[in-house]
Amino acid sequence: MNHNYSPGLHQLLTLKVGDVELLTSLESFIQYSKELILREELQIVGISSHQFDTDGFTAAICLMESHICIHTWPEFNQLTLDIYLCNYLKDNTEKVLKIGDAFKQYFKADVLNETLVNR
Repeated sequence: MNHNYSPGLHQLLTLKVGDVELLTSLESFIQYSKELILREELQIVGISSHQFDTDGFTAAICLMESHICIHTWPEFNQLTLDIYLCNYLKDNTEKVLKIGDAFKQYFKADVLNETLVNR
């Protein structure tokens, strides 16, 4: 198989969220993510998550195409989100941006910081 490697897009977000419930609802986030990933025709390899005593959570969703990771801080009304999809078999650049926008809408968030890195 002869592939020309093209770097993927890595989106790093820091979001401000008004509804603290969204920052503490790990199961809702996982369910929404699964639906979003299915809709974007990506493949989940595994999910690891942890709910903290402060009610915040962290989750890593490993994909065949790479990953989506989140860490929430309800005490600060913030989260960080990391979305990376490689372009091994096809260009997934638009999917990264679409997924990022979907999470911004899900959390009804204001963007504090957004960084795009071609890797």
